[in-house]
Amino acid sequence: MSILKKILVLLPILMIYGLNSYYVHAIAQEQKEIKPFAEDWYVTTEDIIWDVIFPTIDKRVMEEYGGNEDSSFGWGKDRIVNIVYNNNHSYDVSIRIQVPNHSHAPINYTEDLVKVRVSPSCASPKINCNHGFSVDVLEYKHLTQ
Repeated sequence: MSILKKILVLLPILMIYGLNSYYVHAIAQEQKEIKPFAEDWYVTTEDIIWDVIFPTIDKRVMEEYGGNEDSSFGWGKDRIVNIVYNNNHSYDVSIRIQVPNHSHAPINYTEDLVKVRVSPSCASPKINCNHGFSVDVLEYKHLTQ
């Protein structure tokens, strides 16, 4: 075998080896570990539901008590009253909230009942469901004035 043939055979082999060694040294980016906010906290199902529906209820409370800054920022949950599962794979959650009523006394609260529909994101032919995630206020009642 002539030297030219040996070079023509070895040159592609060396090029492939050289290119592979270049790419082999690429370092994969490490995924950042998600660390718990507080390892010793106990979280209930109600806490998770509350985190999902809070922004929607907060917007509605600000609409209901728009002129009263203390009421729209000082309100809080009392408790979840009822959860109903609907045949369209959504949930109706009724929650009682307490809104500060500063017109009568500094520690007086008004109770309101808010009913929201939580529709989880769903796209499955198995359960005949196809809708995106949403949280909508269905009903807002002032229980005490």
